[in-house]
Amino acid sequence: MFTGIITGLGHITAVAPLGDSAAHGKRLTIQTPAGYLDDVGLGDSIALNGACMTVTTLALEAQQFTVDVSAESLDKTTGLDTTGPVNLEKALRAHDRLGGHLVSGHVDGLGQVTHFAQVGESWELRVMAPRALGRYLAYKGSITVNGVSLTVNRIADSEAGCEVSINLIPHTVENTALGALKAGSKVNLEIDLIARYVERMMAAPAVTS
Repeated sequence: MFTGIITGLGHITAVAPLGDSAAHGKRLTIQTPAGYLDDVGLGDSIALNGACMTVTTLALEAQQFTVDVSAESLDKTTGLDTTGPVNLEKALRAHDRLGGHLVSGHVDGLGQVTHFAQVGESWELRVMAPRALGRYLAYKGSITVNGVSLTVNRIADSEAGCEVSINLIPHTVENTALGALKAGSKVNLEIDLIARYVERMMAAPAVTS
């Protein structure tokens, strides 16, 4: 489990195929900030742009680690098949503060940035989410974009999908990879975990004795 509060800005420095066909995944090498891996061990979970991955090797002196990403995960996510900046979050510990919201690290769908511009001291980010995810999105509800826990300020349903408008404060733009987004960028989306369970409870058939 995660909270959507980014704990480090990393950089994918190398992407190596794990096989010679599309059925094989890729091995990513990630460079981290100094000291980021001091409390990380082999097998630990770290979310990359909101996708939960397992640490497969550690190079503490170089401040690098690797993860193996399956072909299925590559097909369902974006930003994990090329070099570049990546949001990092270590798995939630029982005694940690829950600063964002409960995040599973499982990407529910891909969104596309439709607008990203500065408004006053902040930035407005609009993302078109798939129509299937629209039912889980609500005004002042939570959504995870590339691993970052954010609050929905406005929603607009259309045939194309559900466009969500989000306000980003300068701290978020400066300390995550969201600042590199632009219109047309693809992003990983995860809906609120509680909304998922509510939808299931409402849809499940009643049990009679």
